[in-house]
Amino acid sequence: MRCATATLLVVAVVLVVTTIVGNTYRGLREREVSIPVTGGTLSGVLALPADAEQPVGVIVFLHGDGPMEATDDGFYRPIWEALAAAGYASLSWSKPGVGGSSGNWLEQSLHDRAVEAGQAISWVRTQPGVDGDRIGLWAASQGGWVFPQVANTVPRIRFAIAVSPAINWLRQGRFNLLAELGREGASPGRRAEAIAVSDRTRTLLRDGADYDEYLANSGASQPMSRDRWTFVSKNFTADATADLAALGGRGIPVLLLLASNDRNVDIAETERVYREMLGGSVEVVHIAGANHSMARTRVEDSELLGLCVGVLAPRKVFAPGSLTAQTDFVRSRG
Repeated sequence: MRCATATLLVVAVVLVVTTIVGNTYRGLREREVSIPVTGGTLSGVLALPADAEQPVGVIVFLHGDGPMEATDDGFYRPIWEALAAAGYASLSWSKPGVGGSSGNWLEQSLHDRAVEAGQAISWVRTQPGVDGDRIGLWAASQGGWVFPQVANTVPRIRFAIAVSPAINWLRQGRFNLLAELGREGASPGRRAEAIAVSDRTRTLLRDGADYDEYLANSGASQPMSRDRWTFVSKNFTADATADLAALGGRGIPVLLLLASNDRNVDIAETERVYREMLGGSVEVVHIAGANHSMARTRVEDSELLGLCVGVLAPRKVFAPGSLTAQTDFVRSRG
């Protein structure tokens, strides 16, 4: 009995120590910041390299969809650590209405988000310890519609990292719907019903329907909230092609990271358009065994495994090669 108790105690101590070590980012020095923007302030984090002795460049994070807070519940920290190792700070903020930030992100257009990012960049360039001439962008998923607008309008953007971006909002939505139906092994009847609901919703969006019309006519078993309908109505025509073409003319280097098991984005379309629009300015890296977020597929698809890895070894959440590719790309920018 004593032996068993001692063994459990040792296991508990090992787990505690592993958790503390695994969640300690000694290479980072985080500062909570308040960023002034039109209509209020954004609550953010400026994560600086801990050993920085001179002004450092900053990589500005542009979130994907959803009510994202500044650290994405800690998911960003291993990325920040990798970028700090390349000599760059990271700036991220909670979306409007999240984590102390003013406003409501569901009332924003993608252009509004680009304007917001431009204001955040103007602010961070004034901060001590920051080299305002070395600003990069990091954009995930939905941020793929935002970062080209920022890079085309904000001066002196040095580079961008695009993680699993889509090209066209409606095509991306249909791709994701079909991928999820395939994953769940949906019957032909269930598949036809889901596509019909999607088609009716698209028609209502194109016709400029209000929320009550949407509720009455979409046939969705789990309809969008009123705020979500407003957000989608503002943004469903999004297509990154023209902005990427303009970005290609500027010659700004872009790292495009694509996940082999992405069910959200058609990576073949994304790669084709990026290569056509950006030409020699884009570097494409495919990450094997990764889902849309660059997490290991096995980790992301299992709630229990995801929780265990996220708590005990958060760096292991990411598929091999994803963090290294970003560090190498940033180092190569100088």
